[in-house]
Amino acid sequence: MMLRSLRTIRTLFAIAATGSALACTTIFAQMAVTQRATTLATRDVRMEVSAGENAPKLVELANPAAGIWRNEQSEALPAEVEINSASVPVHWQLKPELCIADARRVVFVYESERPHLRLRWQWEARAAFGPLEHTITVENPGKEEIWLPMIDSLRLAWKIGSRLTLRNMYVEKGASTPSAIGTHVDAIDDGYNWTGRSTTYWHPVHDENREIIPAEIILTPNLEDGWYAGIEFSGRTRISLGRSGNRLDTVLGLDPDPGPFRSRVEPGGSFETPTVFLGAFSGGPDGAGNQLRPWVRAVLGNPITWKDPRYPLLVNNSWGNGMKVDEALAIRMIHDSRDLGLEMFHMDAGWFRGVGDWYPNPAKFPHGLAPIADEAHRLGLRFGLWVDWTQAALDTESGALNVRDPRVRDWLVADVAPDWNPEEFKGQTVDVGVPAARDYFAKEIRRIVESYHLDMLEHDGYLVAEGCTRSDHPHAPPGPEMRVSHEWGSDFVYSPNETDVSYHAVRAYYSIYAQTRREHPGLLFEICDDGGRMVDFGSASHGDYFSITDTYDPLSNRRAFYDTSHWLPAAMLESYVEKWPTPRPENFLYMLRSGMMGWETIMQDTNAWTPEQHEAAQQAFALYKEKLRPLIRDAELFHISPRPDGVHWDGMEYWDPARAKGVIFAFRGTDADEAEHRFVLSGLDAGKRYRMHFQDGSSPDAEATGAELMDAGLEVHLPNSLSSELVFLEGAAGAR
Repeated sequence: MMLRSLRTIRTLFAIAATGSALACTTIFAQMAVTQRATTLATRDVRMEVSAGENAPKLVELANPAAGIWRNEQSEALPAEVEINSASVPVHWQLKPELCIADARRVVFVYESERPHLRLRWQWEARAAFGPLEHTITVENPGKEEIWLPMIDSLRLAWKIGSRLTLRNMYVEKGASTPSAIGTHVDAIDDGYNWTGRSTTYWHPVHDENREIIPAEIILTPNLEDGWYAGIEFSGRTRISLGRSGNRLDTVLGLDPDPGPFRSRVEPGGSFETPTVFLGAFSGGPDGAGNQLRPWVRAVLGNPITWKDPRYPLLVNNSWGNGMKVDEALAIRMIHDSRDLGLEMFHMDAGWFRGVGDWYPNPAKFPHGLAPIADEAHRLGLRFGLWVDWTQAALDTESGALNVRDPRVRDWLVADVAPDWNPEEFKGQTVDVGVPAARDYFAKEIRRIVESYHLDMLEHDGYLVAEGCTRSDHPHAPPGPEMRVSHEWGSDFVYSPNETDVSYHAVRAYYSIYAQTRREHPGLLFEICDDGGRMVDFGSASHGDYFSITDTYDPLSNRRAFYDTSHWLPAAMLESYVEKWPTPRPENFLYMLRSGMMGWETIMQDTNAWTPEQHEAAQQAFALYKEKLRPLIRDAELFHISPRPDGVHWDGMEYWDPARAKGVIFAFRGTDADEAEHRFVLSGLDAGKRYRMHFQDGSSPDAEATGAELMDAGLEVHLPNSLSSELVFLEGAAGAR
């Protein structure tokens, strides 16, 4: 890493921040053909890019409080394509007259005459702060179908000191259940070689091979500054990082394995790489997170959702009773939800006639679902519904998606055996990337939303096909290595075309949800997919909140939240709270609060709670709405303890400098010798004083300076194991 003085870097940021679009364009036009260059910046990052005659280059990346990272590698544009089964070389030439360089966007355009192709290399600043986004688009204006090889979204080769100590921080998905590690910080020594992968599917893996939320943070020796990058896509993606001497290489984009990858571009069509973001930060991992989370909200999130002051919601989910949900139970849960102060009733699996037959079971719901929704609305609640909408099965009633129907069969990822049967709520996956299937599902989702009066739609199961046996779908055909394996209700296809299958399916899924949002702007989308397998930035741009793990005890919820909250806004992170032993009142609050740091969904029969538990829950939910929710939405977040292990103390800090208010979630583990703990806080003003209010009265209210709280720490006493406390902070008068 080559460093300049902070004064010089800050001057460059000031120039970039005040430069006009006209100035950027003029500077670009005056540069020599082989060395056109310009800068793009937000208040957190500045980037210099250049347009060479045959390839563009990201020259350097900087943060105003840190240093400059220099890239040694120009972009590797596709050197050849396939036409009529023959490899054809491609020679790219810069087209200056088509390029754009203004204060918010840089687009370098390259063309190939034979074959006739156009490539757009784009960087964009969609907010005044946070990272910059990058996309490569290849257009086919010719008259022949072409096949593209793998095009990585981003390739960088940073020049670094051979003795420079670096760390790679990455976070696992909480899918299935959080592992013992979850948040990784690896030393990047000479010879380091790491690849993190993300898909939408469950496969048995060792803990060291678990899937990641597709992003990386690179920390410099002081662990206080560095850069980060991530992928905004929900298909098969990967991030690779390697070090050799004084060079640090990273690659982000679609996963090339299994390969060889290829993707069809029809005449007049285009291929777009998954968008990636790249930023720089100071303030350690939480500094990166407190820059990125507001950016996700501002740039990727749905503005209508975030304008609602009641977001995130408190929810009651029927899955505490499993598939047994019926009209009487639903009405009872809705009324108890109203009494408890919950805000939405979420009907989970078990309501439908059959898999792929998304109509209410008349034996359970003789009056349909609309009256259930209407009753929830009458009592001031919203109504949400679970649907595994890309699954087909064997029902033959009108409206059912039947695998034996010739039309549906052509959409499936693979034919099913004559004796095939679905699971209770899972069948055979449809390749939603097929245009006719995509159009069908857009209409089916419209019917479900409108007929059942939905305020929220949850998708679960395998929405994005992994592989496909078909050769007449938009994706690449399967290779000779293809095999089909029957696993838990579905047939899974393993083939070199997996990444291209998922690429087209994800694009179709995004278009369906975009269309549904246009038709129903206030509708909420829960991203579930087997409990946390689609926790990624592409989902963040098309959904409103995530189920972050498929294990729902207090420790699993806190572990999954600890990991995921490094990257994504707390308000988007849903914890399901299942039935758990609560012999003492403090155990009951510990259970509730373990799922209360973001979006909380109760997944148990609240009618079985004792009167004392009902009263405690009412008070907890009222406190959430009055004091916790505003902080969860807007405050900075700090990981003020090691990752939860259930034995020792753990905690999270929220601090909103604009309101001068915050809260510390403190949890005591099972260690009998740890009745007290000191949490060292972050983000405060050292010279100011702060009032502390202990919600449960575990200690008297007190005052301390920011310096004391960030040095000696905040002491919390709890006499009993598996208990918790909320400590509210508020700025108090006091001179520096």
